[in-house]
Amino acid sequence: MRSYSIDLRERVVAACDRGEGTREQIAKRFCVSVAWVYKLLARRRETGSIAPRPHGGGQPPAFHGDSAERLRKAVADCPDATLEELRAATGVACGTSAVFRALERLGLPRKKSPSGPPSRTARS
Repeated sequence: MRSYSIDLRERVVAACDRGEGTREQIAKRFCVSVAWVYKLLARRRETGSIAPRPHGGGQPPAFHGDSAERLRKAVADCPDATLEELRAATGVACGTSAVFRALERLGLPRKKSPSGPPSRTARS
């Protein structure tokens, strides 16, 4: 989610400073939540700034450096392994979605061999 623009922040603060209504009315007028208006004013009061805080950074990738190389080796050894099998082979504590994202980021193909007999239906 992106933060609100500085322009919107300035307009909301200016409307509050001019007393153009209650916080609830101002929030409705600018299509923002009432809690955000209170938090914006509290931030200005505490820090003197209405700029958004920097992004927190998020979760670090599960596969980087040494673990990414182990994933490459696991795919080379067994190209049709499932995501669970690749996760177990690398020894990284993560979910299968993290394995999938790492494969995508590393550009590793997931060639799957057919696992079952062909279906009995055929074109007529």
